[in-house]
Amino acid sequence: MADRWLTFDCFGTLIDWRHGIRTTGELLFPGHGDEFIAAYITAETEVESEAPFRRYRAVLTEATRRAAKHMALDLKPDDATALVSTIPYWPPFADVGPALGELRREGWKLALLTNCDRDIIALTQRRLPASFDAVVTAEDVSAYKPNPGHFRLFQSTFGSSAGAWIHVAQSYFHDIRPTHELGITRIWVNRQGEKDDPSLADGVIDALAQLPEAVSRLSKVG
Repeated sequence: MADRWLTFDCFGTLIDWRHGIRTTGELLFPGHGDEFIAAYITAETEVESEAPFRRYRAVLTEATRRAAKHMALDLKPDDATALVSTIPYWPPFADVGPALGELRREGWKLALLTNCDRDIIALTQRRLPASFDAVVTAEDVSAYKPNPGHFRLFQSTFGSSAGAWIHVAQSYFHDIRPTHELGITRIWVNRQGEKDDPSLADGVIDALAQLPEAVSRLSKVG
């Protein structure tokens, strides 16, 4: 029987990325955690789109500098790497373990397609309550999603012979749009209640507790 694969974005989907950034922002700029995360997200997208490719630790550092500048707040030079230091400690969402455990028992193989470095995801995996059969990083493809490099590398390595392949992600911009364009079956984990067009996803859930049912439905359809 051919392998059945579930691929996941990591930060925002499995790891509480917003909590990690906001908490680090509060450490750097007390009382400005919410303002920091908003400025950081904008800055990160900008930095990731620039050439030449930079490793994610450099993206974290430069985006922190730009966010602080946007907020007109003083950032000590040594504090620019604060997110690089804290990212291994960002927690997974509480619904991750039960959902992935159930899907494992049902025979699905699991992979991470992540916009970070190999060493960072290795540290992050210590926090995740499940093991993964494959990992594709931005460092592996020298690009950040929504660039299709992650998906194409996975497809050429595993997906072309898979009995089923479903991608699961929170980010509409980084994951749902490009997988729609590539024709990859996709589930949008809309944790933030965003208003983007849900028709671009094959399934929409607001928490991973709903994932096993959504996967079962789509795999039967497929």
